[in-house]
Amino acid sequence: MSAKKNADNEAGLPTVAVVAIVIAVIAIVAFIVMSGKQKFEPMAPGAKALDFTLPDLNGKQVSLKDYRGKVVFLNFWATWCKPCGEEMPSMQGLHNYLQGQPFEILAVSVDKDDIKVVAEFAKANNLTFPILHDRSGKIKELYKTTGVPETFIIDQNGIVAEKVWGPRDWADPASNLILAEILRNGPKSPDAYKKGAAKH
Repeated sequence: MSAKKNADNEAGLPTVAVVAIVIAVIAIVAFIVMSGKQKFEPMAPGAKALDFTLPDLNGKQVSLKDYRGKVVFLNFWATWCKPCGEEMPSMQGLHNYLQGQPFEILAVSVDKDDIKVVAEFAKANNLTFPILHDRSGKIKELYKTTGVPETFIIDQNGIVAEKVWGPRDWADPASNLILAEILRNGPKSPDAYKKGAAKH
C-alpha cells in the first residue's frame, strides 16, 4: 500500500509543478498587460494633472504646481501645426477676456526646433499668454497626448476637468461650458468629471 502511495505521489508531483508554472505564467502575462494598459492609457477627466517644469520663452522655469488654486488651460501645440495656428487667436481672446480672474493659459510647444522659432511665432501672432517649450517631448509623453492641438482644462485642485482633442473656437461660449462652470462654482469631484466625459 505504501509503495503504491509513493508511486502515486511521484506521478502527481510533475502535474502539480506544471499547474503551478501555468498559474505563474498567467499571472506574469496579466501583470504585463495591465502595466502596459496603464502606461499607454491617455490622461482623462477625473485624473490628477501631473506636475512638470518647463522653460518659458525667456528661459524662466515654470511649474504647473505654481498655478494651483487657478483654473489652468493647458494646451499642447506646435508652430508647424496649421489647426494650432488657427486656434491661437481665440485662445488669446479667452486670455484677454478672463484677465483678473483665477485663470491661466499654459501653451506647451512641442517643437523640436530652437526656442527662437517658437518665440518668433508668438511675436508674429501677438500672443501674450505664457508659452513653454517641451523640446524633448517628455511632457507630451507624460500627458500621453495623441497629437496637436490637445487641451486639458485643469481645475483649482489640479484635477483634469475636461480634455479636448483638436482645435476649438474658444470665443464660442459653447466651447467653454465646463471652464466657465468651474470658474463660477469651483471645482467638482473627480467622479463628476468622469461622468461628464462619459456623457459626451
